[in-house]
Amino acid sequence: MILQQKLPPHPNPPPLIRVSGTHREMGRQIGEACTPQVLHSMENARKLFEDAYEQLELTWEGAKIQARKYMPFAQERYPQYVEEIMGIAEGAKVPFDDLAVLNAMEAVTSDALHLIRCTSLAVNGDRTADGHVLAAHSEDWMPEDEDDVFIVHATPQDAPPFLGMTYGGLLPNIGINAYGIAQFCDSVYPDDSRIGIPRTVVSRAVLAAKTPGEAISHMLAPRRAAGYNHLLVHESGEMYNVEVSARRFAILYGEDGYLAHTNNYLAENMLVVEDEPEELVSSRVRYFRALGLLKRNPQHTIKSLQVIQRDHVNFPNSICNHSFNDQNVLDRETTINAMVFDLTTREMHIAWGNPCENPYHTYHLDA
Repeated sequence: MILQQKLPPHPNPPPLIRVSGTHREMGRQIGEACTPQVLHSMENARKLFEDAYEQLELTWEGAKIQARKYMPFAQERYPQYVEEIMGIAEGAKVPFDDLAVLNAMEAVTSDALHLIRCTSLAVNGDRTADGHVLAAHSEDWMPEDEDDVFIVHATPQDAPPFLGMTYGGLLPNIGINAYGIAQFCDSVYPDDSRIGIPRTVVSRAVLAAKTPGEAISHMLAPRRAAGYNHLLVHESGEMYNVEVSARRFAILYGEDGYLAHTNNYLAENMLVVEDEPEELVSSRVRYFRALGLLKRNPQHTIKSLQVIQRDHVNFPNSICNHSFNDQNVLDRETTINAMVFDLTTREMHIAWGNPCENPYHTYHLDA
């Protein structure tokens, strides 16, 4: 297969940052350890607003004004995670308002970023060769942020330890915690968005949950600004797609031992609030492709899920995404990492960059 222009490979594992203490202290430790990544992600975001001004009609200063509208709602419901953002800002010696933009980016841009290519998968012990519970996620985002990926092993003072992936100045929200809860987030596009708690703050809270029910209650936090699809997996083998908008939700249960999700709504009651569904054709193609690949194999392994993550059907808008050559700056993205979690062993296997070109590395939750 002849691919488009390639990004540089990442043969080495992403950096691992160990943090502990209060939320402010953990944020400060992240900011100090990952200052180059935080600064680079802010530079990338500023350039995005500059390059896409004709479409967004928003400057960086304007984006900071908009982001300030969301933070009071986050402060009221989840002050501890606003503390984490403040800590990152202090550690990296950057203004809090700039990090607020990064953590409310989808809301501030009114979802004009067409990042519609993430893919999440899960299989329980009935569908795996060794009885382990496995889950996988391809994180698709702007290619300029690929170098800013790192892993956080966190031991909060007042919440379960967790192992998560993040990049730049974003709160970690993709990961697994010590109670066997794993979460993957897929952007969806509801038309009922409002000023409220940013998606990243809501999803960060899920990593503190001790039960699936508690996790779902965070996903449905009152006065949320919009919503993700949260693919929620528990070490028991319980699996849910929780599709969320600002005012609606649907819970889809993994009755047959497997689940898949991409960036379009599946539940009928959510389809009525999906904004411009015709723009999500590639997401629907990817969903059916991923679901079909899951169903074909009755005995999945970590390696079989990694094979799915390397799939190029419907290239470049494939599961392994290579759309970074798109001429529209708001449509440019690529798979910046691909993860497979073994919830039974509490391990993360992650390829930094496109999984078709980069090796997987293993991290373990020590808790």
